[in-house]
Parts: sequence; structure tokens; C-alpha cells
Amino acid sequence: MADGPDMENRDPNNINDHLQVAFEDVFAEPDHAHSLDCVWRNSYKCFNCTKNCCYLALTTLCSIFVAFCWACEFATLTFYHVWYVTPCFKVCEIELGCCKKFYSLCMRCALDPLCEACGLLFSAFKK
Repeated sequence: MADGPDMENRDPNNINDHLQVAFEDVFAEPDHAHSLDCVWRNSYKCFNCTKNCCYLALTTLCSIFVAFCWACEFATLTFYHVWYVTPCFKVCEIELGCCKKFYSLCMRCALDPLCEACGLLFSAFKK
């Protein structure tokens, strides 16, 4: 990011592939129902011009403020995870380590003799 954003490929990770907003992705006339060619052609031009002008106006007026808000949101989220969530998981991991050892000991005490007895029982069967 030292050189700035990629001005050619503005969606390098394809996170907005679901946004199909070209005329052909929105409007389609079936073979048996066609409007006049001039209507279809002018509708295409009107759609694209309006979409592009509105998008440019909205991004010009709002994108910097929206980017600022999202940057604050992700900074807060990162701060929360670095300074709260991850340490909480570490505390749980340390505290529950004793429970894990105790539970394992209990299971070994209860199940090891049972499994050993079943093993001896089935080892008596031979082909």
C-alpha cells in the first residue's frame, strides 16, 4: 500500500462480484417480446448515463465520509480483538488447562480398565 491503491483493478479480491449492475445484467427482452430498437437503444443510454452520474455524485459527496466511518469501525474492531478478545481466550485457555488435565485423568481412571478388560475379553477369541 506504499504506492497507493491500484487504480486499474479496484476489486483485486473480487469481493463485489455479486454486484452485476450493467444494463444487460438487469434488463433482457425475450425473443417474443421486443420493444422498438430506438427505445431499447435509448433505454440503454439512459440507464448507463443515469447510473454513472448518480454513482459519481454519491461517491463524490459521500465516499470519503463513509470510508472514514468504516476505518473507525475496523480500527475499533481490531483494537477490541487485540486488547480484549485474544487475551480473554488466553485466560480461558490457561484457566481451563487444569480442568482439561482433571477431566483427562478421570476419563483414564474410568475408561482404561474398562477398555483393557474388553481387550482381554476379545483377545480370547481366535480364528
